[in-house]
Amino acid sequence: MKTADGSLGVLFRAVFTLAFCAALAGPGARQARGQDRSTPAGKIERLNRAPVNKEVLRVQLPRPTITKLKNGLTVVLLEDHKLPTVAFTMWIRPGQLGDPGDLPGLASFTASMLREGTAHRTSAQIAEEADALGATLNANSAFGAGYTAVTASGLINDSEHLLDLMSDIVLHPSFPAGELIQYKQREQAALDQRLGNPGFLAQQAFRRVLYGEAPLSVASPTKESVEKVTAEDLRRFHDQHYRPGNTLLGVTGDFKTEEIRALVEKYLAAWAGEAEQPVSLPGSFTPQPTRITLVDRPASVQTFIIAGNRAIRRTDPDYYALTVMNQVLGGGPQARLFLDLREEHSYTYGAYSRFAAENYAGDWNSSAAVRTSVTDGSMERFIYEFKRISDEPVLPGELEDARRAIVAGFALSLERPAELLNNILEVQLLALPADYWDKYPDRISAVSAADLQAAAKKYVDLAHMQWVCVGDRKQIQNVLAKYGTVTVIDAEGRPQN
Repeated sequence: MKTADGSLGVLFRAVFTLAFCAALAGPGARQARGQDRSTPAGKIERLNRAPVNKEVLRVQLPRPTITKLKNGLTVVLLEDHKLPTVAFTMWIRPGQLGDPGDLPGLASFTASMLREGTAHRTSAQIAEEADALGATLNANSAFGAGYTAVTASGLINDSEHLLDLMSDIVLHPSFPAGELIQYKQREQAALDQRLGNPGFLAQQAFRRVLYGEAPLSVASPTKESVEKVTAEDLRRFHDQHYRPGNTLLGVTGDFKTEEIRALVEKYLAAWAGEAEQPVSLPGSFTPQPTRITLVDRPASVQTFIIAGNRAIRRTDPDYYALTVMNQVLGGGPQARLFLDLREEHSYTYGAYSRFAAENYAGDWNSSAAVRTSVTDGSMERFIYEFKRISDEPVLPGELEDARRAIVAGFALSLERPAELLNNILEVQLLALPADYWDKYPDRISAVSAADLQAAAKKYVDLAHMQWVCVGDRKQIQNVLAKYGTVTVIDAEGRPQN
């Protein structure tokens, strides 16, 4: 990796400096933040803080070789000669967004079954070959993601064997009946475990509240879908969506581009299938008045709280301001929610916020698991911090800490080839400009206090905040009623009287 001036050493020094700055913005920043004071010149003086480099990281990410095979497969090749390894990453649209309404989880089932047998290998043979190579070979389709991910990695000398294995499970899965029975048993047990987890119940209910009947509302398969799915369902989903026209293939490692491209063509050029039309998702939505959904979990000793709403697409101009706002409010142990609910009030082990922005409008939310007895106090502190981030300009030092923490994390990610490759694949998947990541540090660093406050007013909107609380109804329903109308459901989402 080289910087814009071609110096590898400059990048390493910049990464170290920014990582150090991020560390300064960590837990110790709480004490320092409390000691901000105005100097006679009107500037903020940060006490007990080491001096930091004020320069913004300048990088130019290496440009990969991007080609499209005749069958429509987009191939992204990025040479990296640090280690004698290779990694293949395949993103196949539409992932979980293609699940039929009556079979939630079908994309996940299909991906998980890819390794369980092909037209040429049994499940045991696939596992044995991967183990003999010391390689990884995985497939998954996460809920809320617009693609299925298939990955393989190992030593560069085993590139052809790896691609042979990977292409076999993607192109020729057989979905053996015996393996499917065992998979369904494992999945039912895993689902039972998830339904006992308050964090999962909260996320599941939150997505249903936000997205209604849309594909993004689904956070998990159901017991019914696990029970009824058949090998024919898996084959139908595979044949419909596993097409080269729907697929990005990224490869990074210690190879020569022409050689690895020839290898890709050898194993994948015969794959056929044009791109599908993207899954249609609503481009806009009408904000709903604030409401509170209580998921009854009898005898629970905790209340799991999530508050948030739908937010933005990745290409939205507010993306950078929302990123910095989120960092200040709930981006880690140095952020306001953590410092307030954990450090100041000891209500929880941690309180955070996050947001998702893809080629569809994701959501912004904050969450914490708190003791049942402090549910009321925790709701008050969430609301206090939501009002504060919207009503008061952030202090210069706090803003600078947040911006530097984000840029430092990005800088460190450049030293992880797989993550660097994912960044480049994102550019292709979301149709971002080729220099998107080159300009990312500058755009984060340009976010002002006014930009941050505007993003907070827009997305941390108490008038339309959607709350989900998982806990013991008998202990917390009356408490929650102080903050709005409460709708009670059970763990399966069924309304309760």
